Amino acid sequence: MIVATSLRKAFGKLRAVDDITFSVSPGECFGILGPNGAGKTTTIRMLFGFTPKSAGRLQLFGLDIDQHLRQVKARIGVCPQENNLDPDLSVRQNLEMYARYFDIPPPLARRRADQLLSFIALEHRQNARIGELSGGMLRRLVLARALINEPELLILDEPTTGLDPQSRHQLWNRVEALKARGLTVLLTTHYMDEAARLCDRLMIVDQGKILVEGTPLQLIHDHVGAEIIEVASPNADLRAFVDRSGTPYEDLGHRLIIYASGGAEYYHTLSREFCQSGCMLRPATLEDVFLRLTGRELRE
Repeated sequence: MIVATSLRKAFGKLRAVDDITFSVSPGECFGILGPNGAGKTTTIRMLFGFTPKSAGRLQLFGLDIDQHLRQVKARIGVCPQENNLDPDLSVRQNLEMYARYFDIPPPLARRRADQLLSFIALEHRQNARIGELSGGMLRRLVLARALINEPELLILDEPTTGLDPQSRHQLWNRVEALKARGLTVLLTTHYMDEAARLCDRLMIVDQGKILVEGTPLQLIHDHVGAEIIEVASPNADLRAFVDRSGTPYEDLGHRLIIYASGGAEYYHTLSREFCQSGCMLRPATLEDVFLRLTGRELRE
């Protein structure tokens, strides 16, 4: 569905996307993760033709985007970060009017709007104005609008940012239903649990470059192992023991993050000899991978 080869985007001297190569298979949910400014949104904006690339090659559906941009756009649905719905139109009108961009006849647009309103559970609010909707309803409507042309590729750019847990899970359920139908999905997100749940494969990018690529479980296994030990307020003796053992760890000052293979035995040793409290053994997550590879400092 997507083949990007040596893709690059420069803004003056800044290389926002710096020579990246990746591919996405039909029916796959592929994630792009990274800190703020890593190049995620710039990458996907090149994919749907909003931002022209500086160099490299980009093919979607086997078509070169430079030569077949209109054909490519007709087969893509885009759910952007912002809720850029028309506030002067009702929920239904936002769907039916958007269908006109794809030259969808009005009777067919109405039928598709009916189907999508049912899919996102907004039939009861179809005549409401945009300003009357909650944040979760708005995100579901933006998703429905992205599906009005029955795309072969759905691009979701941070689709659940700012939503409460209930709304996030509702949107996840809709995306999982679309995956079950065989729709190809490209997702960017800052939520590691979202990426772990929805993505078949993903890549982590930073400073415009790909750091790693693989399945969520593979990346966890390869970069942090199965289990993590967290020690609050570690003392000098514990730090010395961890150093001597050669076990990889991060020292955050007030806390140690220990990447221990065979974590249970190591954990019992630490608990028994060094820390009777403030020591926790837990499963490793994709967030551990992300933080270990991209660092823990804030990105503005």
